[in-house]
This record gives sequence, C-alpha cells and structure tokens, in this order.
Amino acid sequence: MKKIVAILFGGKSAEHEVSLQSAKNIVGAIDKEKYNVVLIGIDKQGKWLLNNNSHSFLNPRSPKSIKLSKSGDSIALVPHGKGEIVNFSNPKNKLTVDIAFPVLHGPFGEDGTIQGLLKLAGVPFVGAGVLGSAVGMDKDIMKRLLRDAKIPIAKFLVFKDTNIIKFEKVVENIGLPFFVKPANLGSSVGVNKVKSQKDFRKAITEAFRYDRKILLEEYINGREIECSILGNDSSIASVPGEIITNDEFYSYDAKYIDENGAFLEIPAKLEKNVIKKIQNLAIKTFETLSCEGLGRVDFFLQNNGEVIVNEINTIPGFTSISMYPKLWEASGISYTNLVNKLIQLAIERFEKEQKLSTMQKNMASK
Repeated sequence: MKKIVAILFGGKSAEHEVSLQSAKNIVGAIDKEKYNVVLIGIDKQGKWLLNNNSHSFLNPRSPKSIKLSKSGDSIALVPHGKGEIVNFSNPKNKLTVDIAFPVLHGPFGEDGTIQGLLKLAGVPFVGAGVLGSAVGMDKDIMKRLLRDAKIPIAKFLVFKDTNIIKFEKVVENIGLPFFVKPANLGSSVGVNKVKSQKDFRKAITEAFRYDRKILLEEYINGREIECSILGNDSSIASVPGEIITNDEFYSYDAKYIDENGAFLEIPAKLEKNVIKKIQNLAIKTFETLSCEGLGRVDFFLQNNGEVIVNEINTIPGFTSISMYPKLWEASGISYTNLVNKLIQLAIERFEKEQKLSTMQKNMASK
C-alpha cells in the first residue's frame, strides 16, 4: 500500500514564495508509484489549507508572482492523532497522513516549531528534529556552538532591539565592511553589506524588521562554496559546488528568482585535499548542531586555503536553481532518489524513537 506523504509549504515567513517553488518541485520529483501526495499549504496568516495538487499554486511558472491558492479546505493536525487531519470545511472528509515533508523555509517552519507539532502528532517527518532545527535557524546560537567545537567561523557581534549599537565600536571589533543580518531568517532576506557609516543605520533598521536579534558579521573575502549533507546517525557529504555572482553577495533574487543572477559551478573546481576538507567540515558542522536528514553547509574559501563555515541550512531550497538537489545530482543521486532517501530517513528515525521508553517504570518497593 502506498504511504501518504503530506508536503507542508508556504508559511508565515518572509521566505513564503521560496517555499512554494520548493514544494512544486518536490511534487514533480516524488515517486508516485511509492507515495500518494497530499499538499498542505500554510498561508501568510498561518492558516492550514488542504489543496488539490493541480490547484495549489497560482502562477506556478513565475518565481516572481507564484502564490498559494486560498481555495483549499481549512484543516488542522491532531496532537497524538498519529497523522489524523481534522477538516473544518468538510468534516466528513477524513484523512490520515503517514509522513510529513516540511518545506517551510525560515521562522514558523524551519525553526523547530512545526517539528515539535509533528512530534506531538506522532508523525514521521523529513529533516532535523526540534533541537537541530532551532539551533540551525538561530545564527547566534549556531555560531557559538560551532566556535566551541573549534570549527572556523567569522567574527560576529549580536545585538537585541533594546541595545545601543555604535558604528565605531562595531568597526573596531569586526572591521569594515561587514554584514548585518537578522539572527533568525535565511535566503539573504534582510541582509545588507555595510561599507560605510552612511549604510549603517539603514541596514540595522532593515534587519530589525525581521527579528528582535541581529548579527553583525565580519566580511570574509573568499569563494562561496556549498556542500550538501544527507543522513541521520551516519551522514554523507556531496561534492562541493561554487556560487559565482557579480553582486555584492548571494542575494535573494539570485538564489530563487533570477536564473542569471548567479552561476553555479558544480562540482566546484577544487583540489582533492580541499574537497575532502570541506566535506569533513560539513559533516562535523551537521553533527555538532544535532542535525538529521538533510542540510546544506555554506563556506568561504580564502586565498590562503583557509575554510570558514558561514552557516547551515536545515531546510535548503528545492527550487529549479537550488544547490542542494543539484549537488546530489552531481554526486550520483537523482532528484527522485533523493526525495525517496529523505523520506526513508524520516521513517527510520521515527521507528527508532518509537522503541524508546517515555514512561519511568515503577520501582518495586523494598
């Protein structure tokens, strides 16, 4: 019997549209002979909608104008319901899903929130668990853990929206230029490169639009290299790829909208020893941050050969121009086989967790 895979996409994050593109590609790649697909779109207000596959996306061929259809039934996942879905629009239309495949980039999807709900509901799900997701989303906590594990990272400063941030002190600590980023977001949303004091306040204001905590990070002059990871207890690394862009940095448009915004060199032109170093660091980063299933680790490769870890992405993009599936394809795993492996990893982890005891045995009285 085919298992029912629920693809969760959309969400309240600023990366909503990226998620729609990723979900559309996964639907196209998933093995229909093994799985029945259910599409659950989450709108920008957080409402869950059960959509017919052919009507889930409006303007599906346009990355700039793709939208979630609002025509679906309003639904909710039942805690401890083992995949049971409640349909508020059509109560008689009952549904139970076997596996969830979250493709929710950014907050309210990649940060452990959905993962916690799925654990409460007793549903196996693709990707990192609650801890790995939360740590991977928060750049502040992520970088502290990497630093403690002796993994090379750029210098950084962290500020909350209650702090006074002085340009001179920032430059004194991390140099100029530097990057300003929301601590909990991805896809280069809210990210700006500050080259002078006149750029400073605008960059700070924009970053605080998306998060109450922001990162100010040292600029690293180096090649941008990415490496994909696959696995649970024993993970493997793909061949590395390189991003070559003419912009100031790898922007949102270059990643997901403009097919000509960046050139992806896959595999990257690197010496064998450098490839091995990057792969080993990618796996170490993945394991240090308690990640599972999948992840993409981003690096800077400096001219002196030093490799700097930038960050991990625990739900990397699956769009037509995304690095994660492209790197695995270059490593010998097709898009369809990759999706199948991710689903199998989710099932394997769930089955192991089900064998764990959650209740303390009664101690026999003496």
